[in-house]
Amino acid sequence: MKIGFCMLLWTTSVGNEHRALLEDIKATGYDGVEVPIFGGTPDSYAKTAVMLDEIGLERTAISVIPSLEQHPLSEDPADRQRGVEYLNWLVNCATALGAQGIGGPLHQTLGHFSGAGTTDAEFDRAREVHTKVGDHAQANGQVIALEAVNRFESYFANTMDDLCAYTRSLNHPAIKTMYDTFHANLEERDPVAAYTRNASDVVHIHISENDRGVPGCGHVPWAETFSAIKSSGYDGWLTIEAFGRGLPELAAATRVWRDFAESPEAYYREGYKCIRQGWDVA
Repeated sequence: MKIGFCMLLWTTSVGNEHRALLEDIKATGYDGVEVPIFGGTPDSYAKTAVMLDEIGLERTAISVIPSLEQHPLSEDPADRQRGVEYLNWLVNCATALGAQGIGGPLHQTLGHFSGAGTTDAEFDRAREVHTKVGDHAQANGQVIALEAVNRFESYFANTMDDLCAYTRSLNHPAIKTMYDTFHANLEERDPVAAYTRNASDVVHIHISENDRGVPGCGHVPWAETFSAIKSSGYDGWLTIEAFGRGLPELAAATRVWRDFAESPEAYYREGYKCIRQGWDVA
């Protein structure tokens, strides 16, 4: 098991200006960080990789579908093609970064709603996009972990059962799923059981408190969660995803209107203790 921290708490573009922060994250005990890929070029991520190697941090990547012009569920083939191109660019950047996988709601434009649930035609369009992108990811040694996101941000597949049914129907080795404790807290009747039922399809896990604050300070059942994850034989990343008000645009997108910790450092220092201690006793 590896412990990571998502850099979206501070930035959508990790650079040398974050070196001191990254060094403190490493000193806290983290194995790596989750790097947002929202812009830039593979060359720029290769430079970030050099810095992270110097610090001793491994990494994963995270992104979103930025606009309806790249919407994988669109009826317009041109939109879907742009979605393929965007996701292929994401794979190229993650590969240059040396990322150990890519996660996020990479199945639809976040925050867009059709007014109904996902149709069979939309699932077919998603399969068309993900098959093409999956082939490119596999060729580059990457696995994309689709994220089950709550109904207030996405309509594609809000539960682990629905998302894993989709990826099983796709049956592509480079398209798997992510389990996120924040979204599961909202959507699952039994979040721990939802993980256990689908553990064989999960390749990445986001550790996120029910209020998106410091893990261990809310009501997510951490003892039961860590026990279920450990019992399943999972040996991948447990990455904290927390949000604050440091990035106004991202705060608005994630509906964060207040601070959830007394300091930014508390998110990763106290969060690390929550994972480390919880895992050790599970």
